[in-house]
Amino acid sequence: MAQPAAGRPRYVVGVDFGTLSGRALVVDVADGAALGEAVHPYRHGVITERLPGGPPLPPDWALQHPGDYREVLRVAVPAALRAAGVRPTDVLGIGVDATASTVLPARADGTPLYELPGLADRPHAYPKLWKHHAAQRQADRINAVAAERGERWLARYGGRVSAEWQLAKALELLEEDPEVFDLAERWVEAADWIVWQLCGRETRNASAAGYKGLRQDGRYPSAEFLRAVHPRLDGLLPRVDGPLAPLGARAGGLTPEAAAWTGLPAGVAVAVGTIDAHVTAAAARSVEPGRMLAVLGTSTCLIMNADACHEVPGVCGVVDGGVTTGAWGYEAGQSGVGDIFAWYVANALPASYAERARELGVTPYELLDSLAAGQPVGGHGLLALDWHSGNRSVLMDHELSGVLVGLTLATRPEEIWRALLESTAFGARTVVAAFEDAGVRVDELTVAGGLTDNRLLLRIYADVLRRPLHVVDSAHPAALGAAIHAAVAVGAYPDVPAASAAMGAPQRETWHPDPARAAVYDELYAHYRALHDHFGRGGTDTLHRLRTLRTLRNRPH
Repeated sequence: MAQPAAGRPRYVVGVDFGTLSGRALVVDVADGAALGEAVHPYRHGVITERLPGGPPLPPDWALQHPGDYREVLRVAVPAALRAAGVRPTDVLGIGVDATASTVLPARADGTPLYELPGLADRPHAYPKLWKHHAAQRQADRINAVAAERGERWLARYGGRVSAEWQLAKALELLEEDPEVFDLAERWVEAADWIVWQLCGRETRNASAAGYKGLRQDGRYPSAEFLRAVHPRLDGLLPRVDGPLAPLGARAGGLTPEAAAWTGLPAGVAVAVGTIDAHVTAAAARSVEPGRMLAVLGTSTCLIMNADACHEVPGVCGVVDGGVTTGAWGYEAGQSGVGDIFAWYVANALPASYAERARELGVTPYELLDSLAAGQPVGGHGLLALDWHSGNRSVLMDHELSGVLVGLTLATRPEEIWRALLESTAFGARTVVAAFEDAGVRVDELTVAGGLTDNRLLLRIYADVLRRPLHVVDSAHPAALGAAIHAAVAVGAYPDVPAASAAMGAPQRETWHPDPARAAVYDELYAHYRALHDHFGRGGTDTLHRLRTLRTLRNRPH
């Protein structure tokens, strides 16, 4: 590998492109110590209501603006270098991760379609964020055709393809704006596109290709299958079939233009991109089989490795080499967690509570936690389903919606708050149970992400899941994971597990379940599963009918 001058330290940079912002982290290759960081919010945020200066968007749309990604590289990376006091010439490599499936249509040279003349007001010319859920109808058709044809790859996705993934979004594009589909010479994940911008060379990371692109056993779904879904959908194959690279590989060297953006020397190694939650497993030292990682943030991703391939109902994917090379990587998750909490505070919290929080000098979240923490388990008489953003696992249905039962005239806001926190823990327990019922052993559970600062939430999760909860001590675990991949790409470690062992973050604390509280949660969980199956497995189609009515009544005219 490239070596700095004798006696001088060696550093790598990790850049994490999240839902609302990007963060850069400068890391010591020797031990993973974080030396400098910078966070830069996206100028356009998540585009859900209308395009910048353009037309309104239909319900369930969520777009991003690639200019925001470039701005993170121009602002956050130099700022992190300054904060670390590190000379750019001492940096050996840079790695990036991003949300997935956040996928954008581009020309063959990587130009996003929205940048072409006349396309700035075409919604389908922009990247569709992971939580763009408007393609559920297309996902349903893909699932029906795959089941009818007996497509073998379907079982590795729990029997259902998600509306969040590449294929459903591509079918939506083809059906709703075929002109943009025809102009899209490439259909590429955000992480791969950012790496392309950095090194001038297109690559496709094995993780996103497997989990979000349905690539199994060396191939994508066949042209025959795609034509059975739509006569022109096989035209997607040349748009996704770029050079495939394993995680931790070197994608190329930093171009002069990207060097000017970041302040790093041209030629610095650029690691192959990957998915934010998957790269976090390396930061959490959770890449050994049996160690499950829950990344608690806007949504929750549950990631783990195993020695063998098992078919897990409702899993988001089982991919050979999807987390680390040489192991079967599993992904599941919940499409709304932190989003649900933010929704409640922004839209349902009484003004008197917000005013009380201001008087006490705390955030509304902290006030609600303090009021809810003393409640006995089950004392609020409430139960919620965590489907405000649909259900990712195990139902894989983004036309489901949230449910809250047990309300009375005596119900207080903090009781609803606690019920929402508990609902996400029940959702996580449903996923863990699906893994173990399918023969995938979960020996250890580690949590990372922004929500690990919420101590009430951690206590609830430990009690509901009935297992110790190890908390990762890292403010930016995904960026640290991207830096770990960069260390492998420059040859400092032979593989990601070795780099993870040396550079991964320690555990901050461990939460142990309380037997008495856990026993009551067992009873509540049984009721949660009854509601889960009634509303989600055919007991009623009320939630779907309500969603259909909402969509029809809110379409732009």
